[in-house]
Order: sequence, then structure tokens, then C-alpha cells
Amino acid sequence: MALTPEQVKNKFREEGKTIKEFARENQFPEMQVYRVMNGTIKGTRGRGHEIAVALGLK
Repeated sequence: MALTPEQVKNKFREEGKTIKEFARENQFPEMQVYRVMNGTIKGTRGRGHEIAVALGLK
């Protein structure tokens, strides 16, 4: 089941992890991760889709 961006943020808070750490660990550009989380990038294809899948949004 896909998570919402708010659920992903709550999960990171519970784990004590930041979006920056997630991006670094998964070798994604930090700004692109923020854009996917905020909905600026929809994550339908390419790197945006990879990020959305890794975050659990898709």
C-alpha cells in the first residue's frame, strides 16, 4: 500500500532520519527528493518515479 508524503515524513521522524540522509543513502539528488515529497515532481517516470518508489509513495 502506498504511503502519503505526510506518512513518509512521520516515518522519518520516528526513525530519526532526515530527507537529506535518505537522499544521500539512496544516491538521489536531495532537491529532487524534496520535490517529489512536496508534489512538484509527480514521480510518474524516470528518476522521480525511482524516488517515489524508494520513499514508498508508489
